[in-house]
Amino acid sequence: MFKEFIRKIKNYNHVGVISHIRPDGDCISSQVALCRWLKANGIKTTAFNDDDVPPNLDWLLSYHPVQKPDEAIFESCDLFIMIDGNALSRFGAFADWHDKQDEKAPLWMIDHHPDPEDSFEIAISVVKAASTAELIFKLFMESDPALIDEEIAKALYTGIITDTGSLQFESVTAETVQTVAELLRRGGFRPNEIIEVIYSNKSVEQYKLLSEALKTIQLFENNQIAVMSVTDEMLSEAKASPADCEGFVSYPLSLSGIKAAILMKDFFDDGVRISLRSRSDIDVNEWARELGGGGHKKAAGAWHKGPLEKTIRDVVKIGAKQLKNIEKTSVL
Repeated sequence: MFKEFIRKIKNYNHVGVISHIRPDGDCISSQVALCRWLKANGIKTTAFNDDDVPPNLDWLLSYHPVQKPDEAIFESCDLFIMIDGNALSRFGAFADWHDKQDEKAPLWMIDHHPDPEDSFEIAISVVKAASTAELIFKLFMESDPALIDEEIAKALYTGIITDTGSLQFESVTAETVQTVAELLRRGGFRPNEIIEVIYSNKSVEQYKLLSEALKTIQLFENNQIAVMSVTDEMLSEAKASPADCEGFVSYPLSLSGIKAAILMKDFFDDGVRISLRSRSDIDVNEWARELGGGGHKKAAGAWHKGPLEKTIRDVVKIGAKQLKNIEKTSVL
C-alpha cells in the first residue's frame, strides 16, 4: 500500500503535514504519528492546523507540536501531506495559500473518507479502513515496525478509539481489533490510560451545557430523525466552550427508534455547524454533501448559513427525502 510513498518520500527535505480544520482525535493522532515517522526517517517536518486541538487531546502535542498556518514556513516546504481529509477545502488557510501559488509543491494524501478529489500526486485512500490512524499504522508496519514506540502506539490507539466509538461502530473489522492489540503490545500500556484521559475529564460546565441541550431535542418524520441544538446563549449561561459539545450528538442518536441524529451548533459567526450521525441505512455522507459537507456513511458534517430554525427545516427535509427513498426501495 505504501511502497511508492516510502520510496518517493526520500526525495523531499521539508514536509508540511496538514490536518483538517476542527480537528478530532483521528486527524491529530495520525498527524502526530506521521510526523514522528518522518522525523525517524531523517526528514524535516512541520505540522499545521487552523484550529486549536480539543483540550482532551492536547497531551498529544507533547509527542509532536502542531502549529497554526504560517506562509513563510509553507514556502520552505517541498511537499505537503494532507491527513484525514480528501478535499482541499477541508484544510483551511493552507488551501487558500496553495491555490495562489504559481509553482505548487506536490500534494499527497492519507485518508479513509469516500470520494476523494484528484488533486493529489499520491493518494492513500482506503474507505474500508475504520480510521486514518489504522492506515498510518500500516505505514509503520510496511517500513519499520520497530519505530512504533510507546508514544506513537498511544497516539495511533487514540486515533482508532476516537474514530470508532471505542470499537463500537460498524466500520470496525477484525483487522481493526488486531491493530489495536498490536499497538497495546508494542506500546506496553493499558487501554484505561488513554480512555481516562480522553473521556473521564468532563467539567461541571459541560454537564450544565448538556442539560440545556437535551431540552432542545426535537423529533421529526415519525420519530425517526432527532435534532439537538446548542446556541451561543447556552454556552454563555453554562460558562462552557464549543469544545464542550464533543459527543453530544450520541444522546439523540441513542433514542429508541431513531434512524439518524443531528447536532446543530449555532454559535459561530458564519452560520450553523452540523454534525450528522446514522444508525440505519441512511447515508449521512450523502446527506451532508447536499449541504456542501461530507464524511462517512454513518458520520458526517456540514454547514448552513442559518438562522437556526431554517437550518433545521432545510436539513430535516433532506433527511426526509432519503428516508422516503429507502422506504420505496424496501417495498420494491
